Amino acid sequence: MKSRDLKQEIFNLVTKYYKEKHKVKPFIPGETYIPYAGRVYDEKEMISLVDSALDFWLTAGRFTKQFEEEFAKFLGVKYCILTNSGSSANLLAISALTSPELGERRLKPGDEVITTACAFPTTVNPIIQNNLIPVFVDVDVGTYNIMVEKIEDALTKKTKAIFLTHTLGNPFNLDRILEICKKYNLWLIEDNCDTLGSKYNGQYTGTFGHVATFSFYPAHHVTMGEGGALVTNDSQLVKLIQSFRDWGRDCWCESGCDNTCGKRFSWQLGSLPFGYDHKYIYSHIGYNLKVTDMQAAIGVEQLKKLPLFIKARKNNFKFLYEGLKKYEKYFILPRIEPKADPSLFGFPITVRKDARFTRNEIVKYLENNKIATRMLFAGNITRHPSFENVEYRIFGDLENTDFVMNNSFWIGVYPGYTEMIIKYILEKIFKFINKKLF
Repeated sequence: MKSRDLKQEIFNLVTKYYKEKHKVKPFIPGETYIPYAGRVYDEKEMISLVDSALDFWLTAGRFTKQFEEEFAKFLGVKYCILTNSGSSANLLAISALTSPELGERRLKPGDEVITTACAFPTTVNPIIQNNLIPVFVDVDVGTYNIMVEKIEDALTKKTKAIFLTHTLGNPFNLDRILEICKKYNLWLIEDNCDTLGSKYNGQYTGTFGHVATFSFYPAHHVTMGEGGALVTNDSQLVKLIQSFRDWGRDCWCESGCDNTCGKRFSWQLGSLPFGYDHKYIYSHIGYNLKVTDMQAAIGVEQLKKLPLFIKARKNNFKFLYEGLKKYEKYFILPRIEPKADPSLFGFPITVRKDARFTRNEIVKYLENNKIATRMLFAGNITRHPSFENVEYRIFGDLENTDFVMNNSFWIGVYPGYTEMIIKYILEKIFKFINKKLF
C-alpha cells in the first residue's frame, strides 16, 4: 500500500478508537465529578496528533507554522511565536524587553514593573527572574483587576513597564492603561493566558499591548496539552523573542533550515573571529523553550473549534450569573468593564463580610458534592513562602487583595458543561445557602 493509503487507514482506526474509548459519559448528578475546566476535543485532534507523529518531525515544523499563521489571523495581529507554555511565554515577553538592542527602552536590573499581587505566580516570576522590581497595586473586588486610579501615583523614575493579567478572562480598563503607557512611554505586556476570545471595544484582548501571552494548557480555552504563544505587531520584538526562545542565538533560521541570511559564514559579532558559523553565535542569554510539532498539531484542530468554545463560555457564564443574582446579598458577583465582552476562564465568587458563612465553608461543601473549585490563584503572592527573600514594592496597601485571598473562589464555565451540570451546581449552592440561613 502507498503511504497515503496507509495513513488513511490509520486515521480511520483512530476515529473508531476515539468513539470507543473517548466517548463522553452521561452526567449523573451526585456521582459524576464536575471539573473546573478540561479538554473538549474529538477524533480530529487525535488524527492530527497521529499525523504529526507519523511525520516524526519532533521539533517545530509544518503544524507549528500553520498554527502561528492561523492564530495571528484570528486575532488580527502580524506575528505569533509558539512556545512550550504560557509561563514560558511570560518569561520570554519580559526577557525580550531586556535586550540591549532596544537601547534606552530596554529593561535593566532595578527597573520597576507595575503589576498585581492577586495573580498567577508566573505572571510575576519573570519580573523577578530578570532582576526587575515588581510594584504591586491593589485590585478592585468584582473585576479582580488592577485599580487603575492608583497606577499613576505608583509610578517612579524607575518604572519602565506594566505587566497585567486580564483576571480570569475579564478585561481590565485598557483605555486608561494605554493612556498611561503612552503618557509615560511604558511597555505594556498583556497576560492573556486566561482570556482568549475576550474583546474590549470590539477588539480582541492580547492585541493592545506591545506583546501579549497565551496559554494552551488543558484547562485553557484551547489546548495543546502543554503550549503557549506570544503575539505582537513589532518586527523587532519578534526577532528578540525568537532569540531568547531559541537558546539566545543570533541566527533566525527555522529548524531544519540553513543560511537564510545568505551569509552564514560571513559574520563578525562580539570578539568572535570573522566567518564563525552564524548558527552558533549567541546575542542573548537565552533558553530552549520551543514547542513540538505534535503539540501544534493538536492546536490546529482546537483553533477551528474556538468560536464555539467562546460562545459556550459566554452562555455558561450568563446562566450562572442569572442563577446566582438572587443571592447578591451574600455574594459579590463578577463585574465587567462597560466596553468589555469577556470569554471568561472561570466564574469568580466572593463571599461578603456579613454573610452567615465563610468562603471555606461553601468551598468544602461544593467539593464534597463533587463540584471542583479553585482559589483566585495566589490570592496575595507576597504572602507565599517563595516571596520571603524577594525584593518588591507595594504601593499603598493590598487591602482588597487580602480580602480576595480570604473570601474569593471560582467555579468553571468551560465548554464541557451542559445545562444539566450548571443546574446541578446552582441547585447545590441554593441548598447550601438555605441550610445556613434557615
